[in-house]
Amino acid sequence: MRHMFRTACLFSLAIVLCPLGTASAAGTAPATLLVTDSLSSPNQTVLVEARLMSRGPVAPAGLGGEPLELLVYGKVVATAVTGEDGTARLPFIPKAQGVIPVQVRVAESPRVAPTEGLGHLAIWERRNPIVAVELAALMDAPQAKKAVSDARSKPEPEGTPMPDAADELGKLTQFYYRVMYVVSSASFGGDRFQASESSRAWLKLHKFPTGYVLVVPAGEQAFGTMIDALHADGWKTVKTGIGRTKAFAEAFLQRRLAAVMVPEPAKGEAPRKAKVAKEWKDIRKKL
Repeated sequence: MRHMFRTACLFSLAIVLCPLGTASAAGTAPATLLVTDSLSSPNQTVLVEARLMSRGPVAPAGLGGEPLELLVYGKVVATAVTGEDGTARLPFIPKAQGVIPVQVRVAESPRVAPTEGLGHLAIWERRNPIVAVELAALMDAPQAKKAVSDARSKPEPEGTPMPDAADELGKLTQFYYRVMYVVSSASFGGDRFQASESSRAWLKLHKFPTGYVLVVPAGEQAFGTMIDALHADGWKTVKTGIGRTKAFAEAFLQRRLAAVMVPEPAKGEAPRKAKVAKEWKDIRKKL
């Protein structure tokens, strides 16, 4: 009896002396954190948007009330708390131009395990020329991307890049253009966070120049609405679009802007004033 009592006392003492951090970590749940790209100019406030979702065997749900931190070059520059839908906006004032990699992570939380998401800040002067490139125009055989329904894993990039697309776009952006990749959320079940995440991964995998990934909603008018919103916000140097679909080209032509279609579409599919390139090696001749 005395031996059993002594053992129980030692066990109780071990629980009391157990580090609090270890006890908390054991009770945290896994989560997925996704970040969208943002566009701004030097010395202007930009909002980095992130979404924290549960990850597990049940349907994902937004995790509200969780603290997030925004890190730029490894330094915490902003904090925010997620809303009921799991989203948060973290403000930051960049000083220099360029495409800046950013990290958003869950701060200390008794409920959520440590997790992080990555994104880009495109910090450009509004006078810089910008070329808008439809992501489908970079793919040899565009594939409908499967929407991730449970947030248990980040979507894998799909599709084969067109020959010479990465090299030619690299030449366009080396000294003159800034590049904006335009992606429709329709291929991702309407989820703009996953559309942004998957597109960045695909572009990086195939060594395309780093740029700003802009996700637009589904619908034929979405590309035109995108152009109007950019111009209204002062990005009037978005004057040229390189796309694959008729809707993308028409959105630029209807606003008296330049549009190039690649690869060459079927007969009768190209709008009357659109320029056509059979392959990416011909693109620079059309601009």
